[in-house]
Amino acid sequence: MWFWLISISNLLLDQLSKYWITKSFTQIGDTIPLLPKIFHFTYVVNTGTAFSFFEGGVVWLRWISLGVSIGLIGLFILGERMEIFEQLGYGFILAGALGNGIDRFFFGYVVDFLDFRLINFPIFNLADISINFGIILLFSANIFPKSSNDLSH
Repeated sequence: MWFWLISISNLLLDQLSKYWITKSFTQIGDTIPLLPKIFHFTYVVNTGTAFSFFEGGVVWLRWISLGVSIGLIGLFILGERMEIFEQLGYGFILAGALGNGIDRFFFGYVVDFLDFRLINFPIFNLADISINFGIILLFSANIFPKSSNDLSH
């Protein structure tokens, strides 16, 4: 239950936020300072992965996104029972993989807009946050002892 709830809700948030950015900004590079010199919404596109690695690799990256998504769904449906952190972790990763994968398949690039200028960090999106948060949750699930109160799928 948690896997699907997290996957679907975060995928919707990601896609709605990207839609809002593409409709609210007229040109790539446009920016709105929410906290000047600290945090902006800046409309950029990325044909690579995080931090723009593999720039221009959208053709093969779309297939990796699809493969990861299918693999995670298969793991959840066919795999063993998962505890809450595992369900949440895999759910967040699925949401991020699907969110950026949809962009790659339909547009040929990923829409990024979260711009932390205070630390000069690369611009990213909610799908990227989901993937990273999912990894943290899976890491936590492996560090902390498993409880006897696991939630089955």
